[in-house]
Amino acid sequence: MHELSRPGGACGNGYTAEGWATAVRMMTNHGVPLSKEEVATLTPYLAQNYPEKNKVAAVVVPGPTKVSMKIWKASTPGSRPHDPLAARDGSLWYTGQMANVLGRVDPKTGQVKEYPLKTAHSGPHGLVEDSDGNIWYTGNTGALIGKLDPKTAAVTEYPMPDPNAKDPHTLIFDKAGILWFTVQNANRIGRLDPKSAKSSCSHRPRRSRAPTAWRSTPRAICSSSSSVPTRWRGSIRRRWKSASTSCRILLPVRGALPSPATT
Repeated sequence: MHELSRPGGACGNGYTAEGWATAVRMMTNHGVPLSKEEVATLTPYLAQNYPEKNKVAAVVVPGPTKVSMKIWKASTPGSRPHDPLAARDGSLWYTGQMANVLGRVDPKTGQVKEYPLKTAHSGPHGLVEDSDGNIWYTGNTGALIGKLDPKTAAVTEYPMPDPNAKDPHTLIFDKAGILWFTVQNANRIGRLDPKSAKSSCSHRPRRSRAPTAWRSTPRAICSSSSSVPTRWRGSIRRRWKSASTSCRILLPVRGALPSPATT
């Protein structure tokens, strides 16, 4: 989950009045106990004392390419839509992190439907679709992997196999139908077999007593025919599926954050 603890957001640049209303709504969606009266007092105070600043103005770049954008509003204000997924049936999915829902958008009709999840404040993050059309997600603050059946709205949860693995981040299926996922701050890669419901986590790639900023913190993940490359802080790591072995490729810039991995 990204930071909401400091006024003005992670960069300290503040928000507009509308932006602060959304931020406060996200906080209440996630369980912050504020009454309507407190919200009515807090929101204008934040907007006045922490206004938007240092925002670079948008510039239209001349060229032959024309781009059009369409926006659909989430059903729950302040749900903080995250990690969009284009499903095979043409629908679009998103994780409503602060509302604890998965959302489905029908681009043809514009209809937006939200599916509530089981565990409160589970912080749904990454999304992936399986071969049966089920939507899988990581519960980033709930320490779980979840599966939603869109036909029945049934949600199945799979807790992390390791008590130290608390924040699953990104997930992907390999060609054999095995689900792989990263556990960011625990420095682990996880594996879940949907048929047996058995899961496991690899050990962290290296022991470190350094602050989190200097640890690997795996995030993005992809799958090839023989291995699972993942994005780590300062490196790319490759884990072979046939054995519990891996190799780590250091990047030339210490602390670099490589973009999402692809094959």
